[in-house]
Formats: sequence, structure tokens, C-alpha cells
Amino acid sequence: MPGSHCTKDIQKNINCSTSAASTTTSPSTTLFELQPLMAQSDLPSEYVNPQENKKEEEAAMQPKPTTQQRSRACFLKGVSYFAGDMEPFAKWMEKQFFLLQLLDWVLRGAAQVMFVNNPLSGLIIFGGLILQNYWWALNGFVGTLFATISALILQQNRGAIAGGLYGYNGILVGLLMAVFSNKGNWYWWLLLPNIFMSMMCPIVSSALASINSRWDLPVFTLPFNILVCLHMVATGHYNHHFPQVLIQPRSELPNITWAEIDVAKLFMSVPVGIGQVYGCDNPWTGGMFIISLFISSPITCAHAVLGSAVGMVSGLALAAPFGDIYFGLWGYNCVLACIAIGGMFYALTWQVHLLAITCAFFCAYLGSAIANIMSNFGLPACTWPFCLSALTFLLLTTGTNRIFKLPLAKVTYPEKNLRFFWKLEKQEKLEKAEKEKKEREEQQKAIEDEVILNEKEKLRLELERMEEGRGAGDESEGENDKTQVEDHVPVVEQKDTEEEEVKLNDQIEVTLADYV
Repeated sequence: MPGSHCTKDIQKNINCSTSAASTTTSPSTTLFELQPLMAQSDLPSEYVNPQENKKEEEAAMQPKPTTQQRSRACFLKGVSYFAGDMEPFAKWMEKQFFLLQLLDWVLRGAAQVMFVNNPLSGLIIFGGLILQNYWWALNGFVGTLFATISALILQQNRGAIAGGLYGYNGILVGLLMAVFSNKGNWYWWLLLPNIFMSMMCPIVSSALASINSRWDLPVFTLPFNILVCLHMVATGHYNHHFPQVLIQPRSELPNITWAEIDVAKLFMSVPVGIGQVYGCDNPWTGGMFIISLFISSPITCAHAVLGSAVGMVSGLALAAPFGDIYFGLWGYNCVLACIAIGGMFYALTWQVHLLAITCAFFCAYLGSAIANIMSNFGLPACTWPFCLSALTFLLLTTGTNRIFKLPLAKVTYPEKNLRFFWKLEKQEKLEKAEKEKKEREEQQKAIEDEVILNEKEKLRLELERMEEGRGAGDESEGENDKTQVEDHVPVVEQKDTEEEEVKLNDQIEVTLADYV
């Protein structure tokens, strides 16, 4: 065949080239095969850690940080020592002796009432409590201390204890038991129920957490509400040892004249409302609480002020007595609700910000309703409105990804929560881009496969046509040969008959000759 010689030459060239390639590449392959077996290999630099060389080249190519970037990094590092959750301080505190750690946990527990995990903020809060009332501050400290000790005895999660999550209900129990006590200040026997109820806080918290964890919800201040109401119902106003302040429902229409409103006190009710989270009505104490919030998280501080302002406006809208508004009773539940929704358990976006304001208004209306109901039983509203409204808004389901509820294990403080949300968004965008790229590649591959299939189909059809053409040519040649054979047969037969006639004539002639 004409193509056989060419294919042999090509095969010979291929064999030669592969043998040459194998001879040229064999040293490097043997080197790579032997390298893992060598303890100290004296290989050339091109065979030693090419990835490390590549990383070094990339690091050398990257521009060095500017002076502004270095100063910004140093500033942020310095801020992290006292802002946020003071993580470097917490790591340093892990290596210190137990009493110092316990003090850190107590301070963090005092600040956790406002969703702040910062011992410096807790220290400022205790300073504000001392400014308000020494006896109240002492009861708050005792409540936080014994709640934390109870959690240690029950061997609760050490990370949660170190974050103050078992102390904040204790400080509220201690404070509010002193606030609602009708015996006044320095009634030392009050410390006994204070210690007992504070030590019950981790038990109630753990029990509620086992229920709320099914929906990934926090317990908030539900243990404080349960235990304080339990103590007040168990003792009441008419009690020899632990009498409570008499709380009665409103029995007459309050005298409200808008001309008598005091605008200065109205604006002062904003810091007072923040102070009422701890049962304090001193505006300077509320101002110290605002400073403590700002040190840890400016977002938390802004939402606390906004929540207190929403409570004040809601009180005016519902025609509440001006004295209650000035006293901050309409603000403190709204403060906690606005902080919880506005960046603490939701990643802060403008949609979440509006949701936090809505939750604060809802909490104000709910607070008025609960206060009217519980006053019939001689009980304060405590923080029931905050707990119910915040849990309701945390159970919200929505189709938009701009309202993102953080997993409870990832909740820290709003700024860090926001960075976590941005990181997730960035990761989702990268995954989406990779997915789109993969889909485009698959579509491109499908198109190429389709093109190849079409070309193969065309080639197959051409081959079939060629085979059909060959078959038709062979048939025509066979018919021509057959006609030629058929034309040749009569000639042969004619020659045979002529030869037979000649032979017959010869025989006749011979016989005649013999006869003659």
C-alpha cells in the first residue's frame, strides 16, 4: 500500500523521540524519586522546594506596608487591648492566679447585662453603681460573685463563665432585690436571700438554655425575671423579714398637661433610661454606663441611646405620666431590645437597624401592657418585655439575606459580628463566582463536544457516501465484465464449432481415402 512506508517512518521517528526524551528526563525523575529517601540531599537548588522559592519570590514582589498602614495596624492593636472583648487581656488572664481570674469574670458579668464582654466596662459600671448607691453596688457585686461561684461548683462551661455569661443575671438579682426592698439601705439580712437567689441563677440559666438551644436562642435575662418575681411573690409587701415595695395598678387618670412638660428632664430621661437597666435613676450614672458601652462597642452605645429615645417617644405617644418617662421606666427595656437586635444577634445592615428600631417600639408597647397586668399582682415589669420582644424578633424568618441571624456560638460584639458577616459574604461571592465559572466551562465543554459530535457525524456521512460510491463503482465494473464475458463466449463457441467441423471434414477425407 502507498501509505505503509510513511507510517513506518513516523513510528520510527516516534520511537526515537520517546527514547531520547526518556534518556534526557531520567536523571531528574530518579532525583525526585530518591529525594524522599535521603536524610540530607545535596540536590541542585532547582530541585529543592520549588514552592518555597515561589513563595519567597511572591513575598519579595509584594509591596511593603506604608507608614500609614503600619500606624493604622499599631493603632488597631492598641485599641484591641481595651476595646471590644479585650481578647489579649483575656489570654493573659488565663495564666494568672484564680482570684484575679474570678475578679475578671465578675467584672465581665456586670457588663454582660448590656451585652458587653469587657472588664473595663464592668469596672466603670460598678463605679456608676457606687455613685448611685453604695448598698445597691454591694448587693450587685455579691450577686455576681455568688452566681459565678455557683457556675463553677456546677462545672458549667469554663469559657461561658470566663465571658461573664453566668454572672449578669446574678447582678440584676442582687440589685433589684435591694431596690424593691422596703427595709431601705444596709439591711444586712437581705444578703441571705440575695446569695441564695444568685446561686440559683446558673441552674435556671442551664435549664432554659437546654430548651432555647433547640432554636439557637439565648436565655437573656429570663432567670433574673423568674427569680426576682419568685422572691417578691414569696415575701410580698406585708412581711416581717423581707418586705417589698408596694406596687399597685393605676386607679385614676393621670393629670397630663403638655404645657407643663419639662424638655430638659425629657432629654435627661435618655441617659436615665440606660441607667434603669440596673435600676438606677441618676443621670450621671447613666452617663457612665454610656461611656462604658462606647469603650467596648460604639455600635452598642448608639443603639442603647436610640432605644432609650424610642422608649421616651413611645411614652409620650401613649400618654404615660411624665414622672414615669422622666424616671426612665419607658426606656430601659427598649435599650436592651434595640441593642440585642441592632448588631448583637443580627449582623448590622440598614435593614437590621430599622428592625432594631421597630423592635424597640414594639417593646415599649409590650412593656406598658405587661406593667399594667403585673401591677395587679404587686409585681414590677422587670425585663419581661425585653425578653419577649427580642425572642419574637429573633424567631423572625425572612427571604432577604440582608437580615442575617448569627449562630449563637459566633456572637461576640457588633463590630466583630459585622466582620464575620462580611467574611461570609465574600466567601459566598467567591463560591458563586467559582460556580458560575464552572458552569461556563461546562457549557463551553458541552458546546465543544457538540461541535466534535457534529464533525464526527459529518465525517461518518461522508464515509458512508464514499462507501456507497465505491459500491456503485464496483457494481458497474462487475456488470461491464459480465457483458464482456458474455460477448466473448459466442466467439469461443463459434471457434470451437469451426474446429470441430474442420476435424470432422478431415476424418471424412481420411475415411474416403481409405475407402478408395
